[in-house]
Amino acid sequence: MAEAAKEGTRCGFVALIGAPNAGKSTLLNALVGAKISIVTPKVQTTRALIRGIAIEGAAQLVLVDTPGIFAPRRRLDRAMVGSAWGSTQDADVVALLVDAHKGAGEDEDAILRKLADIRAPKVLVLNKVDLVEKRKLLALTQTINERAFAATFMVSARTSEGVADLKSFFAAHVPAGPWFYPEDQISDAPLRQLAAEITREKLYLRLHQELPYQSTVETEAWKELRDGAVRIEQIIYVERESQRKIVLGKGGQTIKAIGAAARADIAAAIEHAVHLFLFVKVREGWGDDPERYREMGLEFPRE
Repeated sequence: MAEAAKEGTRCGFVALIGAPNAGKSTLLNALVGAKISIVTPKVQTTRALIRGIAIEGAAQLVLVDTPGIFAPRRRLDRAMVGSAWGSTQDADVVALLVDAHKGAGEDEDAILRKLADIRAPKVLVLNKVDLVEKRKLLALTQTINERAFAATFMVSARTSEGVADLKSFFAAHVPAGPWFYPEDQISDAPLRQLAAEITREKLYLRLHQELPYQSTVETEAWKELRDGAVRIEQIIYVERESQRKIVLGKGGQTIKAIGAAARADIAAAIEHAVHLFLFVKVREGWGDDPERYREMGLEFPRE
């Protein structure tokens, strides 16, 4: 409540949208200054909206990381793309990220057409500029900026180049008003969800090539122990027995490695010792199960 009493405060929502692998999660983490959203080489790693909270002067920014926008083919794809566009409806600023190294393609063209209907101020963020020659950047900027953007920023979320200027712009363009969250809060994600996301990140990093996209992690149990440690039980859902064997690995070595990496990051995130127990279950067609969507924070598409 103390923050709400400050004079001259500003607070608002900034939606980060773009095609898959544009660098939205990496940018969110850079803006917050802490790891809030998981990052892997796998396309569409982000499935639900992840909110990171950053302070810039008298402004509090609620930064919304969204799933990549592309032409959806499956039910899960439709849910994620719908979630991404839904984030723009209540946003005070919408930032379109474009992978400057890759350039603008069909996905970006489709996003630009739909962006015309969004009333909030829009900014263009060319990411990964550290990998691109300046003359190519200028050409890309001219091509995309035929659309109406309030400003254009060239950044490298990986190295934080240009991120401070972008953050300052966001701070100046969110509405005046009290802060929504305490000053020391950096995310509104429940710890159970955060822990599941961390394990999913380790799963994808370990099995990027071998494991199909259709897998997910859920935190089944969370118990605080008397010694201050936390016992966590999680289930990794896959669609086929062959995938379960891949996750387990020979003699259980793969899942042990995934668990060790996840346990370390979860313990660092919650600042408590962690006892992590992972289980792998086959659930055929989990992508058509409404309960799995609720666990991920997504709306289940009926069609």
